[in-house]
Amino acid sequence: MQLLHVLFAVAAAAAPDSYDVVVYGGTAGGVTAGIQARRLGKTAIVIEPSRHLGGLTSGGLGATDIGNKAVIGGLSRTFYERVHRHYETPASWRQESRDEYFAKRAGRNTGGDAVAEQRGISAMWTFEPSAAEQILKDMAAEAKLTVRYGDRLDLKRGVTKRAGRIVSIKMEGGRIYRGKVFIDATYEGDLMAKAGVAYHVGREANSVYGETLNGVQTKHAVKHQFSRKVDPYVVPGDPASGLLPGVHAGPPGEEGSGDKRVQAYNFRLALTNAAENRKPIPKPTGYDPKRHELLLRYIQSGVFDVLGNHQAMPNHKTDTNNNGAVSSDHIGGSYDWAEADYATRDKIFQDHVDYGMGLWYFLQNDPRIPANVRAQVDPWGLPKDEFVDNGGWPHQLYVREARRMIAAYVMAEANCRGDKVAEDSVGMGAYNMDSHNTQRYVVDGAARNEGDIQVGVKPYPISYRSIVPKEKEAANLLVPVCLSASHIAYGSIRMEPVFMVLGQSAATAAVMAIDARTSVQKVAYGKLRERLLADDQILQR
Repeated sequence: MQLLHVLFAVAAAAAPDSYDVVVYGGTAGGVTAGIQARRLGKTAIVIEPSRHLGGLTSGGLGATDIGNKAVIGGLSRTFYERVHRHYETPASWRQESRDEYFAKRAGRNTGGDAVAEQRGISAMWTFEPSAAEQILKDMAAEAKLTVRYGDRLDLKRGVTKRAGRIVSIKMEGGRIYRGKVFIDATYEGDLMAKAGVAYHVGREANSVYGETLNGVQTKHAVKHQFSRKVDPYVVPGDPASGLLPGVHAGPPGEEGSGDKRVQAYNFRLALTNAAENRKPIPKPTGYDPKRHELLLRYIQSGVFDVLGNHQAMPNHKTDTNNNGAVSSDHIGGSYDWAEADYATRDKIFQDHVDYGMGLWYFLQNDPRIPANVRAQVDPWGLPKDEFVDNGGWPHQLYVREARRMIAAYVMAEANCRGDKVAEDSVGMGAYNMDSHNTQRYVVDGAARNEGDIQVGVKPYPISYRSIVPKEKEAANLLVPVCLSASHIAYGSIRMEPVFMVLGQSAATAAVMAIDARTSVQKVAYGKLRERLLADDQILQR
């Protein structure tokens, strides 16, 4: 009898789960994709490799990046409306009052915007990580969306295809998911890559898509560049002593040329100065003060701007992002992430923890830090009520860019500038063409950063063809996060509200493909557009 029970359990584990729409990746874009599939009457599952839902939206990025909030509609707008409703509740304010918070944020467009007010609704664009995750969980539960945590794709044998279509995907633990249409909503594009879809990692040369802001860029960085000469050598003035950690030897490369470098990752930190909710930032396991010697020298030169992008979130918390020449961005640490196996990613993740946590530990504990800097950094610590299963440190690394699909339509700089307009819009981009630094090198005995780009845009449409692969590669896959875009165009598109918009649009197309028994590439755009507009998506300005 016991043997029969064991055999039954094994058989049950091996039996595939079947859904109309299978979403791999519980980012905010993945959540909206799953919810939309359910709203349209299909069975759907979101498979999230970690223990948490929401990606960066619930991982510390509480100061929403978008540029023009009027172009955010659909379920994405609904999320920000629900944030507003959450903070309308007095119980949501524990360390400060609502009025105190909004007085502190006055003039920064956090409580709503003109378009929202015209529609009789309000949205809020700043929030705590835990609030964001709970809202996304609530939205998923209301849609009766199945979410499976802790399952990650088998990177060696994880995708089964037949006649150009994905039949099923297999997880490391052996569980198999069958689907009619699949959506890759991860930041890395693992499902897309393992399905045999073409992609790019790194920066294209300007010549590839007729751009000016791609490839090596040494002349644009201003905000995140050294404003003083800082010696990069272990022994100041002595090149023979070697370079400080984080600085590489050799030239940056020819201007505008392509390379495999990826812009820097970091953690979006939720810090707090509320004494009753604050705990010290610990010394990381891999702490090495030498990693922060360049920062010390920059401070000693008279510059401390690490807290220049230290934005207030509710309840005396922050969204603390990179700022300045030497800050939380781990320049050079992200190059191998996209293509790495899980063990290597774990090492890269920990290296970013050691660097980011170590930077704060250094600032708050190293005796060489000047008193005026200590006065700025000492009040801050990790909140006891955020990331409680990870010691208060964010569980999500800010993977700004990894793989990018190469589809029939590649979003490029011309789209962002309005010189080329996609006629099959499934959402709008509106943020700056933005790239963080990709490398740190030496010029005339001084450290220099390379890769930072900040160029404004007007809202522009994102092509449906940029979220579907070529039909011969995968006829039933949509990719709303690692979509088809050049490096510099992706830097504008890659915002969490836009990923939510594109996730919803991808799911709508997936359902239409199922109903029409056709490929996602052959979905009739006119009907897709009609449905997206009915769902309050914003497709043009």
